[in-house]
Amino acid sequence: MSDNALYSAFFTLHHGLPRQGPGSDTTTRRLLALSGPLPERPRVLDLGCGPGRSALLLAAEAGAEVTAVDLHEPFLEELRQAAEARGLGDRVRTLDADMGELPFPDGSFDLVWAESSAYALGFDTALRSWRRLLTSGGTLVLTECEWTVDEPSQEARAFWDEHYTLRTRSENIAAAVEGGYHVLGVVPQPESDWDEYYGPLSERADAADPAAPGMAEALASTRAELAMRRDHGGEYGYTGYVLRPADDRWRTRPETAADARAVRDVVAAAFGSTAEADLVDALREDARAWLPGLSIVAEAPDGSVAAHALITRCHVDGAPAAALAPVSVAPAYQRQGAGQAVVRAVLDAARLRGESLVLVLGHPEYYPRFGFERASAYGIKPSFEAPDEAMMALVLAGSGPVPPGTLRYPAAFGI
Repeated sequence: MSDNALYSAFFTLHHGLPRQGPGSDTTTRRLLALSGPLPERPRVLDLGCGPGRSALLLAAEAGAEVTAVDLHEPFLEELRQAAEARGLGDRVRTLDADMGELPFPDGSFDLVWAESSAYALGFDTALRSWRRLLTSGGTLVLTECEWTVDEPSQEARAFWDEHYTLRTRSENIAAAVEGGYHVLGVVPQPESDWDEYYGPLSERADAADPAAPGMAEALASTRAELAMRRDHGGEYGYTGYVLRPADDRWRTRPETAADARAVRDVVAAAFGSTAEADLVDALREDARAWLPGLSIVAEAPDGSVAAHALITRCHVDGAPAAALAPVSVAPAYQRQGAGQAVVRAVLDAARLRGESLVLVLGHPEYYPRFGFERASAYGIKPSFEAPDEAMMALVLAGSGPVPPGTLRYPAAFGI
C-alpha cells in the first residue's frame, strides 16, 4: 500500500466533518473573550484552520478580516464555500501554506489563532515562530493537548509517546512565560468538545468501506485513537491558552533582599505616604501571609525599581486564596506600561505557583483588563464595607469550583 493511498483514505474519513480536532463554538467564544479588546476590524491569522469553523466565527462575531492557513486545499475550498454561503466571502481569505514558513511581515496580525494545530510544530516552536507576527498588544490563542494527571498510565503514555510528547498544564504555562509571554487566560476544554469531534468521526468510520485502498489502516488508526480516549480520556485533554507577548520595555523579576529599600521608596512615592510601604514591610515579616516569589518588581531601563506588585495569602471562609495588594509605580514611570507589566508578571508567577484564585480591591476600570470580575459573582464578599464593583476576583486555574464566602485579609491589613 502506498503512502498516497493511506493519505487519501485518512482524508476520506475527515472530509465534510464539522471539526478536525476537539472544540466548540462555546470554547472559541470563551477564548475570544479572554483575548481582550480588539480593533474594530481586527486582522486575524487562523493557522491550521481545517474547514474553518473558528475562522467563520471570528469573521462573523469579531468582525475580523481572517487569513486562514492550511496545507490541505480541499479544506480551504470547504471554507471558501462556507464563507460565501454566509456572506463572509470578503472577510475570509485562504492560503495554502506551511505554518512553520509563513510569508507575512512582522506585526501583521492583531490575533493569531491556532485551535488543535500547534502540535504540528510543537508548543515551544509555535510560541517562538508566531510571536513576530503579532502587532504591539496583539494576542496569541492556541490549544494544546496535555496530561491532566501527574502519573499517566503506561498505556496512555505509550500511545502519546508514539504520536506527540505531552506535558502538564503547569509545564506549558512555564514554557509560555519562559518564552516571553504573559498568560491572559487558561481554558480547559470540556469533554463535550471531544464529542463534537469524535462523534461525527466515529460515525464516518462506521460507514467507511474497509476494502478501499488504504482504508483498513486508516480505520485501525482512527479506532485506536477513539479507544484510547474512551479508556483513558481522564488522563489527558486539550487546554486553550490566551497569551500576550511581554512588554520588552520592562524587565520583571521576583524581588530580592537587596530590593527591600527600593521597593519601600517606590510604594511610598506611588501612594504619597508610608502607610502602604509599612504594609509591605509587615507582610514580608508575616510567614503565614508571605508567598515566596510573589513580590515582583519591574525594572526601569537603568536597572532601578520602577514598579512593584505583591500577592499574599488570604482566605475565603477558611479556603486559601491570594490577595493582590498593593500595586505601585514610581511617579516617573506612571502611565508608561510599567504597572500593567508588573501586574501581569505577578499573576503569571501566581499561576506557576499553583494559585487558583486572586482577589483585589481596586479600580473597577483598571483591573478588568487583567481578567478580574466582580467577586460577588462568585459569592465572595469582603469582611468590611466596600463598593461591589471594586471587590474583584480572577480565577487562574480555569476550572473547578470557586469557594464562596467572606474574604479575610492578613492581619497586617488591619481590616
